Amino acid sequence: MRWWNEAAAAWDDVFGIGFSTLVLLLLAVVVAVLWYTYPAWLPSRWKLRRAARRAKRGQDVDEVTGEPADGEEDAEELLEQPAEVFHELADRYAAEGRWAEAVRERLRAIVRELAERGVIEHVPGWTVTELARAAVTARPALGPALGDAAAVFSGIWYAQRPASAGDDERMRGHLATVRELVRGGR
Repeated sequence: MRWWNEAAAAWDDVFGIGFSTLVLLLLAVVVAVLWYTYPAWLPSRWKLRRAARRAKRGQDVDEVTGEPADGEEDAEELLEQPAEVFHELADRYAAEGRWAEAVRERLRAIVRELAERGVIEHVPGWTVTELARAAVTARPALGPALGDAAAVFSGIWYAQRPASAGDDERMRGHLATVRELVRGGR
């Protein structure tokens, strides 16, 4: 420990406490900026190495950015699945106690049901609120069910509120209501 005391005393003799504080503050700012902008400042060859590791693990990877591929292909695949697939998946998640995932899949079942029945045209990238607004414009009777379904989903997935079995039951009820209104043709 003596070496530390001597090194600190020598530093203080040369630079003083004011300069030392300024250096520590600047170092903290640089670390904070690097932390905040983490993926952007990585050299592209490092991103490609990360992409290669992901590819070895069997994950889809975007060739340019090196990030996991997402979005467009998944949206197209989702559009091909019937609403019953989402409903069954939601039931499986609910049985496992994964309430947030069950709520998400029930919302997907609602969206697919609306798209299958021609109430809305599926547009990848829509928020749940935009989707509800479009469906209510086409069928005003869907307003209460879709409004509350959007609120439940947004509270869990955007506001990060913990999901519960009650949330899943509400979404199950909203799905049943939407099915009844859409299939009944009201």
